[in-house]
Amino acid sequence: MDMTPERWDATTEYLSTVFGDPDEQMRTLMQRAVAAGLPDIAVDPSVGHLLTTLCKSVGARTIVEAGTLAGYSGIWLARGLAPGGRLYTIEFEAAHAKFARGEFDAAGVGDRVEVIEGAALDELPKLAERLGPTSVDVLFLDAVKTEYPGYLEAALPMLRPGALLLADNALGGGGWWIDEPAGTSPSLDAVDAFNRQIAADPRFDASCVPLREGVLIARYSGG
Repeated sequence: MDMTPERWDATTEYLSTVFGDPDEQMRTLMQRAVAAGLPDIAVDPSVGHLLTTLCKSVGARTIVEAGTLAGYSGIWLARGLAPGGRLYTIEFEAAHAKFARGEFDAAGVGDRVEVIEGAALDELPKLAERLGPTSVDVLFLDAVKTEYPGYLEAALPMLRPGALLLADNALGGGGWWIDEPAGTSPSLDAVDAFNRQIAADPRFDASCVPLREGVLIARYSGG
């Protein structure tokens, strides 16, 4: 049976309805974000539940996120933390960071989250030095797509054996999709190269879940 655009839309709606079901705060978060002048960009509830489930599956005590924006994905990540765990999330825009802090507090996870202001390429090496080697259980990438390879290079020393690397927009986003010709978009080219890099790296067992715009999931074996 062919996956037509109409069937894909219906499938996405089904997944969001059955596996999404966000609470009231999450259901209205992006409305508040847009009203505050933030872009209407976030993972959907089904992806959010996936993030929480994956974090819980590895008993995550330390999670690093590149790209906070309104805090939507960060709340899902924080909900997957083990007791005493902490999320470090990096956001370039000060206004976005301020808004996200308020949402983290409203969601009851503010005491588990540290919002770091700055460019992820600058802040990840500092965080790696601060947290130390093999200290991170989950790394989630959802910032500048052309910088994904740089984020990984900076964060790799932090990943413990058995850690999860997660990356949003592994299949598309912002007007591009992974099946378009090379050169269509710098983001397309960078994400395609990143996907292939992870898939070919023997230190990772990797796959991609085609939820929304694609979530790359890779387990790091160390080395």
